[in-house]
Amino acid sequence: MQKTGLVLEGGGMRSMFTNGVLDVLMQEGIRLDAVVGVSAGALFGCNYKSRQPGRALCYNLRFTCDPRYMSWRSWFRTGDFVNVPFSYETLPYHLDPFDFETFRTNPIPFWSVSTDIINARPVYTRIDDAYGTGLQYMRASASMPVFARPVHLDGQVLLDGGISDSIPLRFLQDQGYRRCVVILTQPPTYRKTRARLVYWFLRLWCHRYPQVARMMNIRHEMYNAQLDYVARQAMEGNALLICPDRPLDIGRLEMNSQKIQSIYDAGREKTLQMLDEIRRFVSDGQPRTSK
Repeated sequence: MQKTGLVLEGGGMRSMFTNGVLDVLMQEGIRLDAVVGVSAGALFGCNYKSRQPGRALCYNLRFTCDPRYMSWRSWFRTGDFVNVPFSYETLPYHLDPFDFETFRTNPIPFWSVSTDIINARPVYTRIDDAYGTGLQYMRASASMPVFARPVHLDGQVLLDGGISDSIPLRFLQDQGYRRCVVILTQPPTYRKTRARLVYWFLRLWCHRYPQVARMMNIRHEMYNAQLDYVARQAMEGNALLICPDRPLDIGRLEMNSQKIQSIYDAGREKTLQMLDEIRRFVSDGQPRTSK
């Protein structure tokens, strides 16, 4: 039987949908053989490897209005909308502890995707130990242009993985996981359009890193091609897509706790509807089109 991977798209707080999906998978005992996460998909997906259902929802509801977590004040003062010391030190080590030991001893491979903004290429980092540098690679994966400073790690200058590889299905298949469950945060009919104003704004914001603006200028082409590839793989039985039925009413940097809970609930509901199909796909590779 082929090993089955799990691919997690990003999308900021849209990924609370992904969080709802992952919690159901954990609570129902559905285990995939490897995980690759992009941006918020990496930040929430790490809880799948550490076996902590409910954790991501808990800390987002608890701290969403706390200016130490996410705030425009933090952005103006530091250049990071998501406050780095609080979010990547105080929170996971003290206030809502991440289970670093379970993450380390759980044998399933976990990759995060970030973007090398000097060489304009995706960086796939296998994280076996989230402590220290591992957590910083997840931070790099979720560092959105404009709203976060570039992260300097191992001689690289990194930003959000969605810039260069938003849906890394091909990557995980190349690692030997030919069949994958793919969780997206946009409906199946969604197609991205070119954001011209964003391109010019990025040229002004990151003049030191011109590759960022260039990559963002063609990101819609990359993203739509990946959506087409996911659809073909689903038709061939190599992928099972879990995604919302309609656009999610939530912003990337959403701080409304009711919306966060609602999108999380939508992910849970969708997964419960597809539960038999997911079990079938994971166990014997024979997915059926969901109703």
